[in-house]
Order: sequence, then C-alpha cells, then structure tokens
Amino acid sequence: MSLFFTFLLLFSSLFSSLDALTYRYYDHTCPNLESIVAREVHLATVNDKTVPAALLRMHFHDCFIRGCDGSVLLDSKGKNKAEKDGPPNISLHAFYVIDKAKKAIESACPGVVSCADILALAARDAVVVSGGPHWEVPKGRKDGRISKANETIQLPFPTFNFSQLQQSFSQRGLSIQDLVALSGGHTLGFAHCSSFQNRIHNFNSTVDIDPLLQPSFAASLRSICPAHNKVKNAGSAMDSTTTVFDNAYFKLLLQGRSIFSSDQSLLSTPYSKALVSKFANEQRHFEKAFVKSMVKMSRIAGAGEEVRLNCRLVR
Repeated sequence: MSLFFTFLLLFSSLFSSLDALTYRYYDHTCPNLESIVAREVHLATVNDKTVPAALLRMHFHDCFIRGCDGSVLLDSKGKNKAEKDGPPNISLHAFYVIDKAKKAIESACPGVVSCADILALAARDAVVVSGGPHWEVPKGRKDGRISKANETIQLPFPTFNFSQLQQSFSQRGLSIQDLVALSGGHTLGFAHCSSFQNRIHNFNSTVDIDPLLQPSFAASLRSICPAHNKVKNAGSAMDSTTTVFDNAYFKLLLQGRSIFSSDQSLLSTPYSKALVSKFANEQRHFEKAFVKSMVKMSRIAGAGEEVRLNCRLVR
C-alpha cells in the first residue's frame, strides 16, 4: 500500500510540474523576454550559420536527460563531470548564445527567468530564423542543480534501431509520431564521421556498406570519411539544405540518402514509413506535427528547484 501511495505522489508531482508551465508565465515579470532571446539568436546566426542546429540539438539533449531543466548548460566542477562533457554532448556548441541572452535578461528583469526557459525559447527561435514555423512556448521551468555526464548514455544514439528509438521516446511520454516528427530536426545540422561510420565501413560480415544506402551517396560519404579517418571535424551535412528548416530530410530519406542508422530505421515499420512519406510530400504537415511534438517534448518535467543567475553555475 505504501508503494501505491508513493507512486501516486510521484505521479501527481509530475503533472503538477507540467501544469505549472503556461504560455504567459512572464507577461508581467519580464514582458520583453521573447524579443531579447530572439535578438540574440538572430545576431549569433548572422555570424555563424551552425548556431540554429546547435541550439535545437541542445534543447533536445537537455529534455531527454532529467527533463527540460537546463542541466545540459551546467559546467563540470571538481570531481563532477557535467552532461555537456558526456560523450554524446562533446560536439554541442553555441552555449554562449544562452549566456548572452541570460545576461541581457538579468539586466532587464533580474532573478526571474530560468536558463531552462531561455533554452526552450532559443530552440524555437533557431527554427524560426532558419525559415521554419513559429509557435508559442510554454514557460515556467525551474533550473536543475544536478548534471552528470554518465547519464548522457540515456540519449538515443544514431546507431539505434527502430525498437530502441521507440523505447527511448516512449519512456519520456513521446509517441511514434513525435519520434518521426522530431527526427525532422535533422534537416538542420551536421553529422561527424563517427556517427555514421557503421554504415559505410564493415557494415556486417558479408557487406562493407549498408545496402539500404543509395550507392553514389554511400561513395561520397566514404570519400569524406575513409576507414581510418584522421580529420577531426570531418563529416556530412544532414540534408541538402542544411541551414534551412524544410522537409528535404524526409525526401532524401526515401531516396536512400539518410545519414544515421536511426534515420533509416524510420522506414522499417509501415506506420513510421507512412509518416515519413506524408512529411516528405507536404511540408505543411511536417511543420504542424513538428510544432506539436516540440511543445510536448518541452513539457517533459525536470526536477528544477531554482532560477540561476548564471546558466553555467554548478552548486
């Protein structure tokens, strides 16, 4: 019986945390919040076209570990190695955009806005500045104090098959449609060779290259990423319009020109393949589903307790 009541307590705590998020959370306490964040994202993107992809990925990685609590922003300190220094997060960058936005916000409305909310807004603005849809972001997250590199093993890997992806997403309350729609975020960004080496070298005991890869595309990937690649930042754009938020990712996926094994796996079940086809054929359907899934993901509850003055602070 005590276990039952413990479960009820945890269940009600989760949903009270979710219900605390509202679209107008800072209307009176920090009315210029969204314009400040949008400005910093825009200015950073003018100087570095990789910023939008970085911010979108950062928010995703934050929400999948301990919920959307800004813990991915924390620096390692002493013996504690933080999330940002975990293997899947080594290539994350553009933290300075969140820092600059936080500094400007603290000047306008000190001690009010969490770093977690700034990151959620910046991810939305990253999509908008890339030509994608705008949506209202629910706000009211509190910042977490705990950030552990070893927990990043919980992130979905680019080598995952569909079953592994589905399990990872379902554990966070996300559906197959959310999985396929959010995978469309790969329309922005860049993949390092190490993320798809398994598909172009020693694929299995009988073939060297994944037979599901379009041959000329596989050849181009092998030329960029040889078996004993020594170029640190070698890799490939995720799709043909890497700085534009569109549905090219889904079109290329159907042509055998996907980068990750996890991308290819979206074609392995009738339902997920139908969604890929739907999004490839109509960008409007993709954008609508993406927005719905982003809002849903951004509501994954964290265990945040405070609003931090510095997004990199470690207690």
